[in-house]
Amino acid sequence: MRILVVEDDTKIASFIRMGLRQAGFAVDHAADGEAGLDLAIHEAYDAAILDIMLPRIDGLALLDELRRRRINTPVLILSAKRSVEDRVKGLQAGGDDYLTKPFVFSELLARVQALIRRASNIPETTALKAADLALDKLTREVTRGGRKIDLQPREFALLEYLMHNHGRAVSKTMILEHVWDYNFDPQTNVVDVLVCRLRNKIDRDFPHKLIQTIRGVGYVLKGD
Repeated sequence: MRILVVEDDTKIASFIRMGLRQAGFAVDHAADGEAGLDLAIHEAYDAAILDIMLPRIDGLALLDELRRRRINTPVLILSAKRSVEDRVKGLQAGGDDYLTKPFVFSELLARVQALIRRASNIPETTALKAADLALDKLTREVTRGGRKIDLQPREFALLEYLMHNHGRAVSKTMILEHVWDYNFDPQTNVVDVLVCRLRNKIDRDFPHKLIQTIRGVGYVLKGD
């Protein structure tokens, strides 16, 4: 899944990007409100983390413009302003949640995950299942047939994306947008390589193959 971070403090932005990437998210960063608005308008994001005090365009003005354009990306406002009045202003401007600085990353991550679940109507569960394959988003444990499978962060992110789209075909471009945090040439084989690695861990030792190729379209995860 893809997250937009609009934050002008380089240390905070780096901290958030690193944590989200380790959690399996693709992350784009903008250091000012103007750049953040441009990204939010022209790219599709599963959620955005937005500072209020930004150069060029402040966070509330950015948020107001997004909602005026009917861009409904879930937004977590991140701000040093702690008063009830400030929180109310942020939520009334179209924010979906409000977190004050300083913050603990685990709370920020939990809030982002909750926003994504609500926006995508995903049931409030941390567990995904397809046939005998199970994935736990909190513990990051993956098992198949009761056997534990160790995955690298990018492999885990790909599997989570495929399982969220269980039974639906996803293109290479869709995978690039949700698993990587920058744009590759669509003709690159980086997706094929990652899918091959994941198949070797998920399907190789099992008679029923879950990850299937749809020629000319992409991939689909199918299980009973």
